[in-house]
Amino acid sequence: MSVDKQLLEAKRWLATAAEDLEAARLLADGGKHAHACFAAQQAGEKAVKALWHLRGGDPWGHSVQRLLRDVAPPEVRVQLADLLEDGAMLDRHYIPTRYPNGLPDLTPGEAYFRRDADACMEAAGRILDRARTLIG
Repeated sequence: MSVDKQLLEAKRWLATAAEDLEAARLLADGGKHAHACFAAQQAGEKAVKALWHLRGGDPWGHSVQRLLRDVAPPEVRVQLADLLEDGAMLDRHYIPTRYPNGLPDLTPGEAYFRRDADACMEAAGRILDRARTLIG
């Protein structure tokens, strides 16, 4: 894939990440905190995958932390190292925000609160901002 096509693909993933973060805000404002956490996780995941696409990578999987840790080249990993905790936090919301059997005796709607959604949106926002900076 040419460098121009890689940049275009990266920008498409970045735009979708921004849309997911906006959806998270709308969901949180509507009281759907578990759904907001999941949308924020998706925003973080897609923002990191945008960085992979920029370099012609083939990102696979859903762990934001792993995607941050394994992105190439090593110089970029150094620039993302401070976001690993954000990625790990978002990863913890990938399954239990969507499935009632991911939590003991509660539905996701009962277990998640506004502060959870806010924390997820803040973490995803930091990852999205860094990806925007690196993609330019």
